[in-house]
Amino acid sequence: MTDDSMLHYFKPQWIQPSDETLTAEVCVYGGTAAGVIAAVTAAARGKKVILLHPGHVLGGVTTGGLSFTDYGKKHVIGGRSRQFYRDLGKAYGREEEWLFTPTVAQTVIDGYIKAAGVPVRLMQYLQTAEMDGPRIRALRMLGGLRVQAAMFIDATYEGDLMASAGVTYTVGRESNAIHGETVNGVQVRKTHQFSHAVDPYVKPGDPRSGMLPWIDPRDAEPAGSGDARIQAYNFRICMTDDPTLRIAWEKPQGFDEREYELARRWFNGEKDQYNEQLPPDGSSQGLIRKFDPMTPRTPDGFIKTDTNNHGAVSSDYIGANYGWPEGSYPQREVIFQNHVRYQKGLYWFLANDESIPSRYRQAYARFGLAKDEFVSTGGWSHQLYVREARRMVSDYILSEVDTQHRRKAEDSVGMGSYNMDSHNCRRFMRDGRVLNEGDVQLAPAGPYPVSYRSLVPRRGQCANLLVPVCIAASHIAYGSVRMEPVFMVLAESAGLAAALAIDAAAAVQDVPYARLRAELDKAQQVV
Repeated sequence: MTDDSMLHYFKPQWIQPSDETLTAEVCVYGGTAAGVIAAVTAAARGKKVILLHPGHVLGGVTTGGLSFTDYGKKHVIGGRSRQFYRDLGKAYGREEEWLFTPTVAQTVIDGYIKAAGVPVRLMQYLQTAEMDGPRIRALRMLGGLRVQAAMFIDATYEGDLMASAGVTYTVGRESNAIHGETVNGVQVRKTHQFSHAVDPYVKPGDPRSGMLPWIDPRDAEPAGSGDARIQAYNFRICMTDDPTLRIAWEKPQGFDEREYELARRWFNGEKDQYNEQLPPDGSSQGLIRKFDPMTPRTPDGFIKTDTNNHGAVSSDYIGANYGWPEGSYPQREVIFQNHVRYQKGLYWFLANDESIPSRYRQAYARFGLAKDEFVSTGGWSHQLYVREARRMVSDYILSEVDTQHRRKAEDSVGMGSYNMDSHNCRRFMRDGRVLNEGDVQLAPAGPYPVSYRSLVPRRGQCANLLVPVCIAASHIAYGSVRMEPVFMVLAESAGLAAALAIDAAAAVQDVPYARLRAELDKAQQVV
């Protein structure tokens, strides 16, 4: 059995009583890669910084298995974000590296904090933001730790600090009409779809037997309709086929075979675009695509992977994450563990169940977790891939209009360039078959600027908070900008803006863009 005693989002035992009050100039909440970059940026500007992280490992999904970097156009990634990939390159003896193992990324991220001398408090979960009019006076954490600061940066994937400070936000998908978009809201498309009929009932053909798990019996609303659904989460998993490192798949406690019946039916379905002949290595095509190799093959031909969701039934736990954005910490822990159980169970099922065609079963069985990655969590990632949660509503909301170059922000603090990429948001039944809904893959017209106003609350709301992760964007535009290199770009810009706001004793909304732009140029940001 693997040792996964730390494989949690939240444990009450982690909360230690404290009557400390700490004082800083800049307090960063959220030790994602963006949070680390924001913290070291502000520290480099001579500010006293403290980083609080609700977890036990820094780096978010950048150190949590997302190693096959989604970068869009590399030439618009600058500053400390680009330097991160250059520092990864040094570890591999190359100029840059965008495909890397989690352990190497962890070493680089932890090295930044150590070199900057930024104090870090791990396992610190926000209880409340103490407000003084439109400004945050202090954060109080579970356990009692209190941190006062002049400026605050929310670098969490959930926007918990933003919400506690009373900043306007939204969750879910807008209708197309709200921002003049075409691919927001409800979308039933061909990508990652059941391209042949799969029966949704527990007993095929028998509606009286009920639905298989996580299938909505109602048909989808009209295309472009808004709702509160969010795109699916999963874990990005580092697998290996090296027998000296491989941890064989284990059947998880609480395994429920009904959750994998759709996989059984799909893998045994008619020939379709995903069900083609596997290549000789059984690792990159057909129903088991997205076993993306992260390192050069060893002399014996073995690899490590960043394994992601792919196809109609895969590692995305569609529909099981709706309660995450605004859930309590214990509620999120339940959702976290449900995702662990589902995804572990999926890999075990596909590698072991006799009903799965042998070529797929053998391909999955060849792989397992890498015992030298994520050692503290038994080879499994410490970070759930929270693709989308809360999104701020500010004076400039990035939308499809920006990505398609029908509008251009004049106060750019970074560039987005990746596809508008939404994973599926639900499964539903139509005409006796199951369909996925929500997946969108639409390229932007080209790289586009991200407005500074999308990183700060509306004028008149919180005056000393910057939000470089849960930025003001529509659901579908967020699907483009939500890439880790972009988060790090925006976080550096937020750190620079925080320092300027402190120097001028100004609200973040009043930082002169000309002065910020000069700092961005010095930092070699691409705007």
